[in-house]
Amino acid sequence: MSQPHHDLPSGQQIDALTLRQWLGDGSEIALVDVRDGGPFSRSHLLVASNLPLSSLEVRAPALLPRRDARIVLMDDEAADGLRLVDRAAALLALHGYSNLSILRGGVSGWGAASFELFSGTNVPSKAFGEYVEHQCDTPRIDPQTLAAWQAEGRDIVLVDSRPLEEYRVVSLPGAADCPGAELVMRVPGMIRSPTTTVVVNCAGRTRSIIGTQSLRNAGLVNPVVALKNGTMGWELAGFKAERGRDNMAPEPQGDALLAAKQLAQDVAHRYGVRFIDTAALRRMQSETARTTYVFDVRQPDEFAAGHLPGSLNAPGGQLVQATDTYAAVRGARIVLIDRHQVQAVMTAHWLLQMGWKEVFVLRNGLDGELQSGASKLAALGESALNVPVINAVALSVALAKDEIVAIDVGESYSYRRARIPDSFYAMRSHLAQALARFAPDTRLVLICGDGNISRFAAADAIAIGYANCAVLSGGRAAWRAAGLATDTCRGDDDPKLLTSTDDMWYPPYARSSKVEEAMQQYLTWEVNLLAQLEREPYLRFG
Repeated sequence: MSQPHHDLPSGQQIDALTLRQWLGDGSEIALVDVRDGGPFSRSHLLVASNLPLSSLEVRAPALLPRRDARIVLMDDEAADGLRLVDRAAALLALHGYSNLSILRGGVSGWGAASFELFSGTNVPSKAFGEYVEHQCDTPRIDPQTLAAWQAEGRDIVLVDSRPLEEYRVVSLPGAADCPGAELVMRVPGMIRSPTTTVVVNCAGRTRSIIGTQSLRNAGLVNPVVALKNGTMGWELAGFKAERGRDNMAPEPQGDALLAAKQLAQDVAHRYGVRFIDTAALRRMQSETARTTYVFDVRQPDEFAAGHLPGSLNAPGGQLVQATDTYAAVRGARIVLIDRHQVQAVMTAHWLLQMGWKEVFVLRNGLDGELQSGASKLAALGESALNVPVINAVALSVALAKDEIVAIDVGESYSYRRARIPDSFYAMRSHLAQALARFAPDTRLVLICGDGNISRFAAADAIAIGYANCAVLSGGRAAWRAAGLATDTCRGDDDPKLLTSTDDMWYPPYARSSKVEEAMQQYLTWEVNLLAQLEREPYLRFG
């Protein structure tokens, strides 16, 4: 990334002990780690949200909606010496964020004060899954038992509680996709009798535990069990998984929908889920001293068809599984929306148990004038961008004629799986290093998944002297929509990789080698989270 041209503020420096006290004072606070996803996944504070400097402009408006909220920024001074926090503080301050602090010594300073550091991603949510299994003694079966049940033709319904895009990567034979908050909505219409056994799986542990317990908490009369260790456990046991399937559990109709609504109503009553109307929501949003997140927890296609203006799409299962990627401000209010008050209720009852005290379901939130399309908030500095664009077909022609250099600055995992042919890859945070191999008059096109981050990366490139730079409009998504071919990265030695791919944590099934070893390490890590959590008293479940 290019250096901002305005002065870099030092920000209010606080030490680890002060931050520890702030975390327990009951007021709103956001811990924001501005390193790339790879370093973050190796060591970070428990309730820190990873908001890399390389995507800060695009993601900050959703994660940090109130600009005078208390925000503590951190990197790891001991590891990189780059002072990313200064650049992040400068950018945020430039766009009106007024209550910024910087953790002195960063992540290493926190560890040096003898406080806990965690590895992995979405740690609070995954630790919560282990807590739920321990508290509820969630029933589970091993892969061998599931395989035997399938072989004998036992009456079972097998549902995968992950989002459809993850299900497509790897799934179990006979499983239908039914993302977490959809289980109580869709499973009642899938069962054949009160004795049908429902088996819930995910990739590892958390979402199968939460999914199984969702159905049990809702009072489903059928036996419900989790598949121990999910698709990873299945493959580690020597069974074959499937790839590329697209089998979503059907939406309920008639009596099945009525049954789902009744189950959710019972959950709302037993777990104290609170409901508000649109007038109450407007009052919350007018209170400038509080942060209010408004999440539509339906599936992305339903959200895109019509949603409450100003709401953001956060499918319920993922909001529970990865809360820190949607809501960075601890102590904020969360308002949830769906069509039938099933997915929202099930999501709310989990968030309440995770320690979010002010969670509400909006009644009739989809009855008024709706907006179509995906979630979209204006990025920081978006109005000042003046970067040329090129469409997918024109880029394809230019690449075929070798007239252009295309560089992907998006998520490296997606680039590896399905990149635009002949495109290079570079982490945005290392873009200047990557561009050094090209002459300043090179005709460049920058790419990412949806065309958002690449616009800011192109501005970086122009600022450091690459004036002939454009952006692929709509990113890789537009390339695919145009029916153009993609190819795959051949590995870590691919010459198209201009930098490392340390922008993110790679799940075990995305590794290029030692996949089974990575699976086993991941499963062990999940199980051990609960013991480590006990040493951080500012986060308590229940």
